[in-house]
Amino acid sequence: MESSLGICDEVCLATVKVRELRAGQKEPRLLSLIERRGEFVLAVLATPDAVASRPVAQLSIPINGHFEIVREAEEALLINLSVASGVRIRIKGERAPELLLELQDDDRTQTFLAQVMSAQQQVESKLSKPKAMEPFTPIAPIPPQRANKTANYVGSGVNPPKSTNALPPNLNNSRSTNQTKTDLVQSLASDFGFEDHFNHALKVEEKKNHQNRIVAVREPPPVPPLPPRKASYAPSNPLPAAPVPKDRAVSLQANDHPKPDSFRSGYDGMDRPTSWSDSRTTNSMRQAMSSSQAGQREYLVKHLLGKKESGYVDIKNYRFFTGTWNVNGQAPDSSLAPWLCCDAEPPDIYALGCQELDLSTEAFFYMDSSKEQLWVEAMERTLHPKAKYKKVQIIRLVGMMLVVFVKKIHKNHIKEVAAEHVGTGIMGKMGNKGGVAVRFVFHNTSFCIVNSHLAAHVEDFERRNQDYKDICARMTFHLLDHPPLNIVKHDVVIWLGDLNYRLCLYDAADVKLHISQNELKKLQLVDQLNIQRKTKKAFTDFMEGEINFIPTYKYDPKTDRWDSSGKCRVPAWCDRILWRGNNVEQLQYRSHMELKTSDHKPVSALFSVGVKVVNEQRYKKVFEEIVRAMDRMENDFLPSVTLDRREFTFGNVKFRQLQRERFVITNDGQVPCHFAFIPKLNDSQYCKPWLRAEPSDGFLEPNETLEIYLDVYVSKDSVTLLNSGEDAIEDILVLHLDRGKDYFITIAGNYLPSCFGTSLETLCRMKKPIREIPITRLIDLGEDSYMEKEKSKVSFLMMEGSSTEDKPLKIPKEVWILVNHLFTKSCDQEDLFQTPGLQDELQSIIDCLDTSIPDSLSGCNHSVAEALLIFLEALPEPVLCYELYHRCLDCAHDSRLCKQLISQLPRAHRNVFRYLIAFLKELLKHSHNNNLTASLIATLFASLLIRPPPNVMGKHTPHERQKSIDFILGFLMAGDEE
Repeated sequence: MESSLGICDEVCLATVKVRELRAGQKEPRLLSLIERRGEFVLAVLATPDAVASRPVAQLSIPINGHFEIVREAEEALLINLSVASGVRIRIKGERAPELLLELQDDDRTQTFLAQVMSAQQQVESKLSKPKAMEPFTPIAPIPPQRANKTANYVGSGVNPPKSTNALPPNLNNSRSTNQTKTDLVQSLASDFGFEDHFNHALKVEEKKNHQNRIVAVREPPPVPPLPPRKASYAPSNPLPAAPVPKDRAVSLQANDHPKPDSFRSGYDGMDRPTSWSDSRTTNSMRQAMSSSQAGQREYLVKHLLGKKESGYVDIKNYRFFTGTWNVNGQAPDSSLAPWLCCDAEPPDIYALGCQELDLSTEAFFYMDSSKEQLWVEAMERTLHPKAKYKKVQIIRLVGMMLVVFVKKIHKNHIKEVAAEHVGTGIMGKMGNKGGVAVRFVFHNTSFCIVNSHLAAHVEDFERRNQDYKDICARMTFHLLDHPPLNIVKHDVVIWLGDLNYRLCLYDAADVKLHISQNELKKLQLVDQLNIQRKTKKAFTDFMEGEINFIPTYKYDPKTDRWDSSGKCRVPAWCDRILWRGNNVEQLQYRSHMELKTSDHKPVSALFSVGVKVVNEQRYKKVFEEIVRAMDRMENDFLPSVTLDRREFTFGNVKFRQLQRERFVITNDGQVPCHFAFIPKLNDSQYCKPWLRAEPSDGFLEPNETLEIYLDVYVSKDSVTLLNSGEDAIEDILVLHLDRGKDYFITIAGNYLPSCFGTSLETLCRMKKPIREIPITRLIDLGEDSYMEKEKSKVSFLMMEGSSTEDKPLKIPKEVWILVNHLFTKSCDQEDLFQTPGLQDELQSIIDCLDTSIPDSLSGCNHSVAEALLIFLEALPEPVLCYELYHRCLDCAHDSRLCKQLISQLPRAHRNVFRYLIAFLKELLKHSHNNNLTASLIATLFASLLIRPPPNVMGKHTPHERQKSIDFILGFLMAGDEE
């Protein structure tokens, strides 16, 4: 099979679909092995669903002396996203960012990897053979200082900065004779000690891995959304391809992806997500900024085109059908036509959301659901019969599913499709509550559709508000040609789902009487969602149509009768559809009483949306005017900005407590400018893991100002180094101005140590709260705890001669306080360890444990339960030590071997494990009230107590996950003889 990537004489040897892992998200890619005139290239296509007959690779990685492909370890997450077995590989190469990819573990994948390895071996054999009649240029010995710097380029697979402009993707892959010689020299230079850089890095990595400080990127606990402000990003809606004047054809063609803060030309669009531990701008971006001026120019042209969009677009109305239904774990048992075909004319686009698609325990832990396909097929069968539709995207998180369909006649006008999800269950991960979203661009208008299922129970409207804020803050879409986009950075947003807001009336009979008398307006005055919107607590900028239908919750399933169970739920409008944006008119807002599958009734809304459609002739005229104006400005002016502050001090920084400062950047020059935070020399990220700048890059028009926020947030991934004094709240940010100078911003602060992220051994040696212990003493305790751990492997009991003052505690006092609170007050708490706590209460509990030894903890039982889980997850070394991980899996089938293994744990770890198991077994005795099962507890706590070493080679398979669950389950189901 031959495939053209824009270059002649190519043969596609093999192709496989993969997913790239970035910031905990999985994005589809297409991986192809290409042979080109005797050389091999690994091509990465960013949007495999859009593959045409002659696709152009967004990234081409030469398979040469700098190419590496290694099997990657998979860290055990709290919740496993899929039970499907997969292979993770890490690819490093020349002129390319490092990629972490996930492939299906099947024969096709194994064949593909074998072909790649074969190609690599062929290349290595060629490199090892000296070329006949080729003069050898001696290489001068390299001083150590220079060798280390060069190693950063050779080892990381990133090219040194070049003075010439970067080539476009289809030309970068063609290697000239000079480039071949350069690669040979670099390959030979590695024999003079360049690889020492890797050896040193591996040693450092192993040391950090031992303390659980290098972990896969995970989403942090929820943080508040940024306050609204004027955006300085590139326009969220994509712009049509620019017409290329003849005199600029070469310049613009040479920069197919013009974004300046890029990994390299040809992969410019690839944005690193702005998370707490993974900053967007990388060191290779610094090189691209200095070497791709033409790319910066084209990016600026796109920005200015967005500003002048009104001059070349027309507004045309299209019909959008949106629907939501909580299906209560049921399979479809009747036609969905009353819901989906209730209008005479077919809509142009369908957006359909379901909640509680699957209520099983397996689905609760992110596993596959057979009901997904049943509902999708039922939807496809009953779309409007007067039109043909194509599925655009589908995304599911446990029971939340969102599907988008478009008329086939419009499919070529749908682009830049992306889907994301956010779990807001306990610890901000579990997906029983949260949201899923699909974003896309239709013609020139960007849309974001959100389907959410918020916290339940009448009194928990504050949790629902918190869920809404969490989804807004954490739902981020990563597209190749844009900075990260959140929900509000779209022209039109439609938010649907089971929002679970109830009525502030508690007498069901009274509410039913009002309904029977058609007094719906009176009931809407006490509707929680209306109240929260009016008081600006949630959905402030959203609109909702007039509700003329009776409440959609709660009914006896299969009937139209209100809930007749013992709980006798008060009727409520739980299922809602809201929107924000211009040129949106709601034509219909209704429920569909005919469908009786669930205890909810489905709801739908029909919108007429004014969509921006490009007029090609006017667009070309505006484009040419912008190019001419830029030519004049670039010849006469250089960019310049001013910053109103350059020094920042954060006082009393605490674990999981966000602190924010701001400064104002002003464009005081005569031309538009692009700014970005870039890494310092030899750094891979622009800031430390606990720091974030938002926005981290953007555009400014002349005289335009922008607020930039600096956020400090210590997560579990950075807390251990700060606790031990190996890191401090100190950093320097470099703000780079394209075609201008760099500005330096200093960050300082005072960190307050926390018992969260401190080892069990260290905590056992602390008789006082951690804040009362000087940092020098904390460091000494950390060193002493290592010796204590070694000693405890030999002897279980403390020496009788030890004084009480020197004798460590049997378990950390913090563990005892948390577990004792739950044991005495929450054994009968409904949905314990399944409902998230409140963030304010969690912070209060953490502060209390860090500063005192309290008799009791403030906050609800759910907050205390989540605090215990956070404590266990933040431990530098899990309760079952890394070194015993594989033995733990091996003996999971034999209870006798499991008990022997526990007896070999260090004293603090052994005691904590036994204490936790005893507590969890007690909880199970109250399962009729707290709704806990042994399987649920084992699945949750196994991922916290038994974590694979971060440096483990090979994948963490579903079979291994099940073994760790079985290990815990064996102790939970055992008798009480111990």
